Amino acid sequence: MTQYLSFDIGGTNLKYALLNHEGHIIEKNRVNTNTESLASFMSSIYKIADAYKGKFEGIALCAPGKIDSKNKVIHYGGALTFLDGLDLNETLGKRYNVPVGVENDGKAAALAELWLGELQDVNSGFAMTLGTALGGGILLDGHVLHGKDFQAGEISWMITNISKGSNNLEAYSGYICSAVRMIYMINRAVGNSNLKDGIAAFDAIRSGNKTAVKIFKEFCLNLAAVILNIQVIVNGEKVVIGGGISAQPILIKEVRKQFKHILTDIQMINNQINPPEIVAAKFKNDANLYGALYALLLELNGEKVQ
Repeated sequence: MTQYLSFDIGGTNLKYALLNHEGHIIEKNRVNTNTESLASFMSSIYKIADAYKGKFEGIALCAPGKIDSKNKVIHYGGALTFLDGLDLNETLGKRYNVPVGVENDGKAAALAELWLGELQDVNSGFAMTLGTALGGGILLDGHVLHGKDFQAGEISWMITNISKGSNNLEAYSGYICSAVRMIYMINRAVGNSNLKDGIAAFDAIRSGNKTAVKIFKEFCLNLAAVILNIQVIVNGEKVVIGGGISAQPILIKEVRKQFKHILTDIQMINNQINPPEIVAAKFKNDANLYGALYALLLELNGEKVQ
């Protein structure tokens, strides 16, 4: 049975899993991401891969930042700036003598849904991942779009509030649509001591706390605005929303409601823009592990990056 080692590199956790060719997770785990230096980070990767040596025939990774998936180089690395310039063929490829694939984390989430989730048999659409910022992957003609510089789908940098000034992060969708920020604001407003407690924040929303509901509705309205901005270009069939809070049914329900409000506010928009289906992602915390592997499998099958 052909097996692969998949890594999801995050700012807090380094997730990893051993999967087979059909996408079945055989075992998985996580460790804290070592952010001291590139050398210490790679030591963590090597320690995990060494433990599985002989059990995998390829290594798949996803990471934040602009990812040159053709040459296997990470550029910038998001918050993990020490990853900038990391060549994974020269490191993991040579050390383990197996094919290596690497993909942007937002695109990996879209690939997971394309492979085994909600974007199967969808020709055009997009995936959004809600977390500290806003990840994304655009699906066109059945392929995830990368663009000439591998930066297509970086929807965190979509300007949605230019009145704040282009030099202010509050102007950008990655700030306005940050699920972490929304949860922080609700917990602070209702007096919860743990500002990161997502369960407590949604309990406040469901209980009808006026401040919590207001913050939540504004968050969903901003998400709906981003969806509209993408939809007018992509004309997608389906939007898949992932990230931890996508497991909350009231989130998807409210985003759909806010999107409908935008369309009906101006009749001309309602006449011209067909709404996409808005659904929760099938894969939650494991999405990037699946998507990173699928990117590698497509490459091994001779698929070209779009």
